[in-house]
Amino acid sequence: MRFFIALLAGAAAFGADLIVVNANVITVDRSKPAAEAFAVANGRFVAVGSNAEIRRLATPGAQILDLQGKTVVPGFNDAHVHPHASYPEDSPYYTPWLGPDKVRNMDELIAALRRKADATPKGQMVRGERYDDIRLGRHPTRHDLDRASAEHPIMISHSSGHVSVVNSHVLKMAGVDKNTPDPPGGAFDRDADGTPNGVVRESARGLLGRRGTGGSGGAERTIQPPFEAQVEASQRGFREYAARGITSCAAAGAGPDNIRLYQAVRAAGMPVRLGIMISEANFAKAADLGIRSGFGDERLRFTAIKVFHGNSLSGRTCWCSEEYSDRPGYFGIPPARTQDKLDQDFQKMHDAGWQIATHSNGDREIDMVLTAIERAQARNPRPDARHRIEHASVMTPALLERARKAGVILVFHSYMWEHGNKLAAYAPKRLSLMHPYRTAMDMGIRVAGHSDSTVSAADPLLRIQDMVTRLGYDGQPYGIEQRVTVDEAVRVWTLDGAYATFEEDLKGSITPGKLADFVVLGADPRKVPQRAIKDVAIHSTWLGGKEVFHGI
Repeated sequence: MRFFIALLAGAAAFGADLIVVNANVITVDRSKPAAEAFAVANGRFVAVGSNAEIRRLATPGAQILDLQGKTVVPGFNDAHVHPHASYPEDSPYYTPWLGPDKVRNMDELIAALRRKADATPKGQMVRGERYDDIRLGRHPTRHDLDRASAEHPIMISHSSGHVSVVNSHVLKMAGVDKNTPDPPGGAFDRDADGTPNGVVRESARGLLGRRGTGGSGGAERTIQPPFEAQVEASQRGFREYAARGITSCAAAGAGPDNIRLYQAVRAAGMPVRLGIMISEANFAKAADLGIRSGFGDERLRFTAIKVFHGNSLSGRTCWCSEEYSDRPGYFGIPPARTQDKLDQDFQKMHDAGWQIATHSNGDREIDMVLTAIERAQARNPRPDARHRIEHASVMTPALLERARKAGVILVFHSYMWEHGNKLAAYAPKRLSLMHPYRTAMDMGIRVAGHSDSTVSAADPLLRIQDMVTRLGYDGQPYGIEQRVTVDEAVRVWTLDGAYATFEEDLKGSITPGKLADFVVLGADPRKVPQRAIKDVAIHSTWLGGKEVFHGI
């Protein structure tokens, strides 16, 4: 009580500029899990308590927000996204969205690409993104894309982001034919005569950039938006995050061009706090500059080195110890990097003081990553290094125990809504080992939630529903043994996300002293039917005590 009185006195002296009352506040602070009201001053929470207690802090100039019983949660934290530039559909820079909400069959996919080709000068690249092979019935091939245009190079991406499909034009420009071998860590799907059929998996996509496909020597074939247009479109994309209640997110795999863009968006007005996971390819540049995890400020901060060691579960390319159920003898595509090389690379990043965030999905990939982390720590013990495994899709009890002992954060997917059918196609009897939130949390392993947007929607309430129900869009259950409670899922998407970037003392809960990032919801997600959590409206989103989105 004395502590609270001291906080009230401090808040009164400081001059609260925002008073929120008559709210159902889910604080995600175990010392005070619920409240009716709170006060904000200079962008931070300064007091949390009852209506009567907080009203006493009102000053003549303070904004009074009476929420009339609405629910408030801390701002959502998406721990791993790929920020997108959101262009209008009539923009020449728009990339057609090929997901099942827009494209229901192969003919509609081809028609969407043909429309884009008709509006694109001949010879310039036509792209499309996030087709769903399960919903389409199969992967498109070059034969399908050739129907859209034979005069444009065409490249589309799978919903996993780890498989691409190109037309014959692209294969010819890249010099890829039946005599082209599969590279380490990748593969070409092929017609019966051995000719690549246009489906290109993992590292094989790198061969397409050799000539004329937007890679080295081919940039002139892709329409490049002016930098100002990129800033505007990126700002629009971040506003879409804020409209979903996201106040913090982490950009995975950024390079110098991304960083320059994010700085410009910040200057123009970025409605979220952005953590930057720089790509491993830029580690040496960062080391030369003396940059390490934590460099930056509350709005834009370097958090980790993003490493790739493994492939995709939803793309069905990750390397597993058990064969894919529908492909006898197929265990996925092994990583190109050996254990010795991975150990050497991790040691350098670990010794430089960086948090390492490694994309890894299959259990054989994850085994290698944990081995590299364990060896780096054995050679140079770093207390509380908080290395992360991004996605960590196919786990085993032994891997979970090793992660616990090593203090590794597991940044699991929660995308059964979109991709549960793909996982069931791979291993219907092993779904309880995929993204095992319940088991990991019961073991005391720290976890965080993410969308991997646009692999799945950057929609925290949908992702929370996914964790609580483990149901797909079709109502089918996928590994229901791993369900968690709504309160647990909210914590994963707020405070645990902050912990994953060493920022748990700065944000993630409605606690005096922390940044005043919060979301006002149209209903309490704990009290609506579980299948309706995704439908709870975002009333408003607040960053540092300032409204950055207003919905209903």
